Amino acid sequence: MSGTVISINLSPQGGVPKLPVPRATIKMEGIEGDYNWYRANKGDMDPGRAVSLFSHERIIALKKEGHPIEIGSSGENLTVEGIPWDDLNVGTRLQAGPVLLELSEPCAPCGKISGSFIEGRFSRIDHAKEIGWSRWVARVIEPGVLEVGDWIRIQNA
Repeated sequence: MSGTVISINLSPQGGVPKLPVPRATIKMEGIEGDYNWYRANKGDMDPGRAVSLFSHERIIALKKEGHPIEIGSSGENLTVEGIPWDDLNVGTRLQAGPVLLELSEPCAPCGKISGSFIEGRFSRIDHAKEIGWSRWVARVIEPGVLEVGDWIRIQNA
């Protein structure tokens, strides 16, 4: 199944929302121009947290529940559609245009994204409580330049 990268989101100073850009260079340590707390505060980069992803379909469903979430407001770098979010697991590889990513873990939500949820209930996308609703973090296996509109698909093993 193939999907589309519908938004690439960056925040040079950190925090949310991450704002859309038309293209970005995806490096092993993360997206060029995006502030990464782990890299800045730990002195090196956890390669498994280089890029974060979220499903556009999940954002739409959350909006229908009344949450004030928008693309980039939950801190994701890549907003994608057409990927079966329930099928994702640790180790799943996603080919996005020239970039190959490997999912490391569901991304635990934090209070910084509370403004995207009714009454600040950011735990709505906590994988431990709502399986299949979390954002994901990934390591970069093959870097490259990614553009909005590029295809993305689960890579067959």
